Parts: sequence; C-alpha cells; structure tokens
Amino acid sequence: MPSLRFHIRFPEEKIKEPIIYQIGHEYKVVTNVRRADVRETTGWMDVELTGETAEIERAVEGLREKGVLVDPIELNVVE
Repeated sequence: MPSLRFHIRFPEEKIKEPIIYQIGHEYKVVTNVRRADVRETTGWMDVELTGETAEIERAVEGLREKGVLVDPIELNVVE
C-alpha cells in the first residue's frame, strides 16, 4: 500500500481536538506522525498516511473539512 506524507497546520481553535486520532478511525488509513511541534495556541505535524490512494485522498479532504491546513510534502511516496 502506498504511503504519502503531508504537512498539517492547526489553527488555535483546533489545537486541542484529537483530529489525527479521528482521521485514523473515520478512514481506512494508518496515521504515523513523523515530526511535530504542538503548543498551546498553534501547532504543526508532518504525518504519513498509509492506505489505498483513494482512501488517503478522502482522509486529506476530511482533515480539511475539520479546519486544518494540509499541504503535501514533495517527493513523498513511500513504498
């Protein structure tokens, strides 16, 4: 199964929500936090999502619907 990496930024009003946990349960993807810096008012994570390509795309859209900013990390396909 392919893995893709994304840089995720959390606005202040979303910082305390378990968004990564929710995505792992709502979609058929495995979440793996590669790097992170989360503070009281802001935060970011580099996250690897593993699963079928269509399901990864659905999970990314789900992240955006939850109010976080999602950017792909270039050259990110991991086999």
